[in-house]
Amino acid sequence: MEQIAPQIYRWTAPHPEWRSSVEEVVSYALVTGEILAFVDPLLPCEGDDRRAPLLADIDAMIGETQRLELLVTVPYHARSVETFYERYSRTVPTLIWGHPGVKKRLTRLAPFEVIPQSAAGEASEIADGAVLAYTIGKPRRSEYPLYFPGLRAVVFGDAVVGAQGGLRFWNQSSSTGADWYRDVFAATLRPLAEQDIECVLTTHGPAVLADGRRALEECLAAPPVDLY
Repeated sequence: MEQIAPQIYRWTAPHPEWRSSVEEVVSYALVTGEILAFVDPLLPCEGDDRRAPLLADIDAMIGETQRLELLVTVPYHARSVETFYERYSRTVPTLIWGHPGVKKRLTRLAPFEVIPQSAAGEASEIADGAVLAYTIGKPRRSEYPLYFPGLRAVVFGDAVVGAQGGLRFWNQSSSTGADWYRDVFAATLRPLAEQDIECVLTTHGPAVLADGRRALEECLAAPPVDLY
């Protein structure tokens, strides 16, 4: 666990499905008021030497919070949310939030709150207003960028990644051209980019920890990248 900004923490773990021996993805913990929020939490597997020290750090954080929110940006990032729920829900009130597709990836009974899907570019308040979940894409995606007003921070799942010294759209389709990202997709992120943003946190690549609004605006005008 590494603190990267006031009340914002990160850790990495091997990707559970793709190039696990070399590919690491990032999870985040954010503290806002009495709420501790984990975004796309992924634990190292059993037997990984990093697992026990990480859980010790997380246990200490849980002991200081009043509520735990487990936030999933995109359904296939559900990963370790059930493990977190089973470990901590008896200690602190805990909820899992995400797109309806997340529910299909949960195998046990756990309280699940669906993030309402709005018109593209609009946001839904969740976690008692501590987080704004933005609907993006045309057609609308199952991914929700999550904006924390109290921390001036936004977390992306896969739509935006850290690359080329800043932020870039991740082009995951060979049939989607740069002009579509610039002319169509970027417009659905414009309202988010107008927020007061200092930090932009990404699950792939380096986060932006200063002047995040400018970095996101530059992303909207830049061509996408192919990470792999």
